[in-house]
Amino acid sequence: MSFPLLTATAALPAVGAIATAAVPAARRNAAKALALLVSLATLALAIVVLVRFDPGGDRYQLTESHAWIKEFGVRYELGVDGIGVALIALTALLIPFIVLAGWHDADPLETGSRRWRPTQGFFALILAVEAMVILSFEATDVFLFYVFFEAMLIPMYFLIGGFGDRAHEHGEAAASTQRSYAAVKFLLYNLVGGLIMLAAVIGLYVVAGNFSLQEIVQARANGSLHMATSTERWLFLGFFFAFAVKAPLWPLHTWLPNAMGEATTPVAVLITAVVDKVGTFAMLRYCLQLFPEASKWATPAILVLALISIIYGALLAVGQRDIKRLVAYASISHFGFIILGIFAMTSQGQSGATLYMVNHGISTAALMLVAGFLISRRGSRLIADYGGVQKVAPVLAGTFLIGGLATLSLPGLAPFVSEFLVLVGTFARYPVIGIIATFGIVLAALYTLVLYQRTMTGPVKAEVEAMPDLRARELLVVAPLIVLLIFLGVYPKPVTDIVNPAVKQTLSDVQKKDPQPEVEAAK
Repeated sequence: MSFPLLTATAALPAVGAIATAAVPAARRNAAKALALLVSLATLALAIVVLVRFDPGGDRYQLTESHAWIKEFGVRYELGVDGIGVALIALTALLIPFIVLAGWHDADPLETGSRRWRPTQGFFALILAVEAMVILSFEATDVFLFYVFFEAMLIPMYFLIGGFGDRAHEHGEAAASTQRSYAAVKFLLYNLVGGLIMLAAVIGLYVVAGNFSLQEIVQARANGSLHMATSTERWLFLGFFFAFAVKAPLWPLHTWLPNAMGEATTPVAVLITAVVDKVGTFAMLRYCLQLFPEASKWATPAILVLALISIIYGALLAVGQRDIKRLVAYASISHFGFIILGIFAMTSQGQSGATLYMVNHGISTAALMLVAGFLISRRGSRLIADYGGVQKVAPVLAGTFLIGGLATLSLPGLAPFVSEFLVLVGTFARYPVIGIIATFGIVLAALYTLVLYQRTMTGPVKAEVEAMPDLRARELLVVAPLIVLLIFLGVYPKPVTDIVNPAVKQTLSDVQKKDPQPEVEAAK
């Protein structure tokens, strides 16, 4: 029997979470070191998965299948395609940087109050989220996916509500209230989406008789499973609603700015660079594969919602005075591009959307983590409280600039390639929507460059005169992300070679082909 590599990749952070939580409270540095070691070991396993995956092989590889709940046909089924492999690698890559960046974020408060935050709990929760996200990317049983899709809400709720950002303009009492509000809002939005999806999952079982993604897709392809048009559309809407909340897509996005604003910076990165990717990934794996006809039926409406997300998120980012909320609204705009690429139903669009998930995770992590280092020095998230930082902390300012330029998709940095592919793929089938979406790039340049100008240039404010530059630990967090942004901006082929076969198979599921260019016949 072959080694269960996919199970091991998810089980390692799960076991690591339990071990980290069990570390005595007095040995918080040991808890941090253990969490970092476990995250690095998980990254090593993810690299093994990546190496063993054959892009030209079967659609789902490294598969595992075991009976779980026999009475209802629920199985513990795992398997990865190119899209899942890429996102597992992204998750495993980012978690060690998140752990390092949050090294002191859960240290005991030194305010004279009796309130204390358990350091080991903070890092244990991060590892628990990693385990559940990886299992979500691996699951090929719909019910198994649903369990972990919902279960990850529990550790995320405590990370947002229990370990919030200490930099709050109105003091600790107001910060505590805002954290509680953000955590409850995050939980309620996602729980509602999950409950609607649960009804759709049950409906799918009634229609198909099992929960196996591969069996259902195969049965639909060979004609042995027929769904009534109305049934398929209702089931699609149940799945899509939950994924649109998680992504998030306008108008279901309002929980994200609150959650990212009130969470610690590493947790904010965990939300938008890792957890939210489960929503867009699931649109490709479940919505398009299980409900191809309903996906095509809903495409016009979804493209309009994605377009609104792009423009609306960018416009609100322009007007923000809070650094973290600006990045949150920028992410809403970027998720609009991802969803636009998915439902453009072209190979360029879906390849660009998958590549965008990876590149957005890296670029947002780079920008947000540097912003967090900046905020921790000044103790404020307000843009107006900064000025002239590049004169006193040039390395910090330089890395902040590169992260910002990646966010606006500057050519030569990773997000440019993915955004270009999304726009090309969209324009090929929906030229008007593609043209309007291009304005999101203009707005991204505006909010990014204005943010840099107001915080990093101009006269040095008195409050930042003694601001230290990036320390060794912080450089260790940021430098690899910057290198990846440049490398994938110049040479994205390693990622596209992995995801393109899976994209072609997904397009085949929905029976879509790329539009042929209109070329005048030679005379």
